[in-house]
Amino acid sequence: MQLRPIFSSLRHHKLTATLLVLQVAFTLAIVANASFMVVQRLQRMGTPSGVTEDELSMIRVEGIGKDDNHQARHLADLDALGRLPGVRSAVAIGPSLPFSGNINSYGACPSQEALERAIAASSLDHSGCLSIDTYAGSPGFVRTLGLQLIAGRDFTAGEYVTGDVSAVMLTQAAARRLFPGQEALGRMVYAGKQGSRVVGIVRDVMRPLLRGDGSDHEVMLWPQLPDGDSVTYLLRSAPQHRGRVLAAAAAALQRLDSRRLIPASGQRTFAQLRAHYFQRDRTMVGLLVAAGLGLLFVTVLGISGLANFWVQQRTRTIGIRRAIGATRVDILRYFQAENFLIVGGGVLLGMLLALALNLLLMSRYELPRLPLAYLPVGALALWLLGQLSVLAPALRASRVPPVVATRSV
Repeated sequence: MQLRPIFSSLRHHKLTATLLVLQVAFTLAIVANASFMVVQRLQRMGTPSGVTEDELSMIRVEGIGKDDNHQARHLADLDALGRLPGVRSAVAIGPSLPFSGNINSYGACPSQEALERAIAASSLDHSGCLSIDTYAGSPGFVRTLGLQLIAGRDFTAGEYVTGDVSAVMLTQAAARRLFPGQEALGRMVYAGKQGSRVVGIVRDVMRPLLRGDGSDHEVMLWPQLPDGDSVTYLLRSAPQHRGRVLAAAAAALQRLDSRRLIPASGQRTFAQLRAHYFQRDRTMVGLLVAAGLGLLFVTVLGISGLANFWVQQRTRTIGIRRAIGATRVDILRYFQAENFLIVGGGVLLGMLLALALNLLLMSRYELPRLPLAYLPVGALALWLLGQLSVLAPALRASRVPPVVATRSV
């Protein structure tokens, strides 16, 4: 098709064509980066925890007054919970769980010398030590969480204590960091006043808070019994029984001691725990999707409105072209080619703006670099939207009869 008439026409409509090019460019720049951020958020929201999420539920009990024997109370509670229909296992756990947001972290060192270096420098940097999150609970908590033991053994009943522990288990990631290129099983880990022996290695489980720095799976498990008036019980049951089990557990605990508080906010499934943790991410995804769709809608309206306006302005010109032999297909192709060139200019400028915007986001908000694949995909989507937007006006222009040329004289 001859492009010279199209460029000639655009030179007579420089302002409107330029505004449309800028609109397409800004749309591509914003939508490409917003899409990248949406994908990142969705990937973050889909992060596996490493536990049997669909079988777990939690109930928090807050005691009133002083109880001299917390362990006896916990054992009585666990006995009652374990007898409930549908409950496969019940354990008392510490405050930390994946996605709970409750951090219980320690500086863990692979040797006494590394611990002394960290203490002398008042820092874990360059000492061989690392900051590690810990999960603790009563006997059976490793099995109840559904963690997969890949080396060594589980804790024995005699290793569960309320104070310093003599045995720990590490995730694969923590074992690699503490003992790079070495066998971690059987080694000593120093995370307090005394060392603890590594008796088992489990598959990676997520930290309470995602860090995104490559250390999200560096977790240590230890057999430390919860010891206080307030405690959280973890229940494992079939997914379809979780709601019923939670209600029955609250009633059973209340019968044991009506003075205790069992807040509604402390009764939830692990799925609810995950949903609460990623609430901001879901909100952000919704805002970004809404903003992107809004921009695309406005751009489509701009392209369609401008095409309709130009068809009205060129009715006589179209009639003349039809009178001298132009077919309907020729007219249709003319408007589609014109739109293709305008959107193409916006796409080229938009790619540069998208990269510039990404650099700004990287410097201000530590966003990763925008993958280049988003640019051609965004360009193709805008070209397609542009062609669809101009289709109706172009079809209307192609139906202008040749006689219009004489009636307009």
